[in-house]
Amino acid sequence: MTTIESLTLEVPDVASAERFYAAAFGLGTELRLRASEAPTTGFRGFTVSLIVSQPSTVTALVDSAVDAGATVLKPVKKSLWGYGGVVQAPDGAIWKVATSAKKETGPATRQVEQIVVLLAAADVSASKKFYLDRGLRVGKSFGKYVEFAMPSSPVKLALYGPAALAKDAGVAPEGTGSHRLVLGSSSGAFSDPDGFSWESAVS
Repeated sequence: MTTIESLTLEVPDVASAERFYAAAFGLGTELRLRASEAPTTGFRGFTVSLIVSQPSTVTALVDSAVDAGATVLKPVKKSLWGYGGVVQAPDGAIWKVATSAKKETGPATRQVEQIVVLLAAADVSASKKFYLDRGLRVGKSFGKYVEFAMPSSPVKLALYGPAALAKDAGVAPEGTGSHRLVLGSSSGAFSDPDGFSWESAVS
């Protein structure tokens, strides 16, 4: 079964990015960094969601990201589905921190329960078929949103229409150039219909 073992962000300054992510989210081996000056402008076509257990943890992680240099795109707030906020890292990557819980269950922590990478798909149906042909199974699907069932994967995968994903992130949908994102997978190296690069995961 296809799994995503890691996300590699291509950044202009690896040392600075390492300091930011250690202070902001404290993620482990799921997040990797690589130096790159590949041209990119505007929305890079993806967001990363950190799913946590309760509202106070959302606030704690967003606050630590802002203290480390992130820009707030959407302040943390309650919604019909839960509680969350969106920030943009200094390297340009967009991060959403969210929970479906509406009540606190204990003190705030920095524990991330799930990482989900959402890719903007120009043709969601075509991209969905592409990934189904590579052995993934659909977990949820409605409108221009598809979430794959990947129970053993450290990082989950979802697809969303570009305009909808940009709106959810709080940015304009226009963007050109490199995604500056590489997904480390158990399924080897390939590129999807929207130009997202996958490579063989390395330990």
